[in-house]
Amino acid sequence: MAGNSFGTLFKLTTFGESHGEAIGGIIDGCPAGLKIDYEAITSEMNRRKPGQSMITTQRKEEDEVRFLSGIFEGKTTGTPIGFVIENTNQKSKDYSHIKEVYRPSHADFTYDKKYGHRDYRGGGRTSARETACRVAAGAIAKQLIKDIKITAFVSSVGDIYIDKPYQELDFSKIENNIVRCPDEAIATKMISRIEAIKKEGDTIGGTVMCVLQNVPIGLGEPVFDKLHAQLGKAMLSINAVKGFEYGAGFCATSMKGSEHNDIFNEDGTTKTNLSGGIQGGISNGMDIYFRVAFKPVATIMQKQQTLDANGNIIEIQGKGRHDPCVVPRAVPIVEAMAALVLADFVLLNKVAKMR
Repeated sequence: MAGNSFGTLFKLTTFGESHGEAIGGIIDGCPAGLKIDYEAITSEMNRRKPGQSMITTQRKEEDEVRFLSGIFEGKTTGTPIGFVIENTNQKSKDYSHIKEVYRPSHADFTYDKKYGHRDYRGGGRTSARETACRVAAGAIAKQLIKDIKITAFVSSVGDIYIDKPYQELDFSKIENNIVRCPDEAIATKMISRIEAIKKEGDTIGGTVMCVLQNVPIGLGEPVFDKLHAQLGKAMLSINAVKGFEYGAGFCATSMKGSEHNDIFNEDGTTKTNLSGGIQGGISNGMDIYFRVAFKPVATIMQKQQTLDANGNIIEIQGKGRHDPCVVPRAVPIVEAMAALVLADFVLLNKVAKMR
């Protein structure tokens, strides 16, 4: 299976399935001499792990990262960093009913048709459990680019939105509630909505906003590896993501050029930032901000019609432990993928010109 690696110089390759012995990854290209903060890695893993609140899946996984190579005496050696995260709380019997059944809006049908053999337990390789590897690698990437501040938060759940620009939000409040929304009043409404949806046996989608600050000017490679193109690829590779927009995004389509253009100040900054900190595919030093849209989780605890492997239309009802809304746990995943992109471009930029 191709498509399991991400990055050019700072590259992550992941492996494993949701209900296998373990998941894990290899980070290649991390420079030697980086002092590793293990507590920071654990903190990031705890933000993503299941079972952390009443509005997330109740699967219990400690998500302890065990490093196998590439780190000696607390510092990176420049060789590949190998790590594993053991699966300790699988309940594979919860999925025996879908061995020959394709769940609606899951990858069951497409994987079966593409490969002819699939691991149906928890979705196997298609499970969002794989994102734990991204968070582990992203935690190291963050340490490599420690001067860049990466902050993501839940900006909407269903039709409940934060109605303030991010500059007016207090990011220190993001972790103060289980939905990871910095607007406390809106967070309360979001939590109530998710709880109500969960009682109905249904799910709901939402958006995550991410803000990148202190990004150096010049990150991004023409023509196909524009900074926003790689950020878009990174975000769209996350399970359940349906859309990505940066800067003014789709709102720019209803604007005139005279309204959308960011006028320069004498120091090279701009009076507005509708470009979202990226021009010509290259960072311009202003804040980079983008939104990522997540669909409702496909597994619902309601009866639906679906297709089995023999071509019969049958009735199915979800079982097992699933998130009624993915966005609270997606926040650290979005940050991790942004960190991987930025770390890669920081390394690439070191060979962009003669010093």
